[in-house]
Amino acid sequence: MSLVEFLKGSYTEFKDKVEWPKWADLQSSTIVVSVSTVILALFTFGVDSLFSVTIKNFIATFINIFN
Repeated sequence: MSLVEFLKGSYTEFKDKVEWPKWADLQSSTIVVSVSTVILALFTFGVDSLFSVTIKNFIATFINIFN
C-alpha cells in the first residue's frame, strides 16, 4: 500500500464512515470537562495548602525543640 492510497483511504473514512458528535453533545461534554477540571484544581490546591501548613508547623516544632 502506497502513501497516496493510505491518504485517500483515510480521507474517505473520515468523510464517509466517521460519526462526528453533534454540537449539543460537544457543548455538554465541554461543560462536564470544565467543571471537573475546576473541582480537581480546587481539591489539589486544598491538599497542597494543607500539606504546606503541616510541613511548616512540623519544621517549626523541630526548630523550637533543638534551640
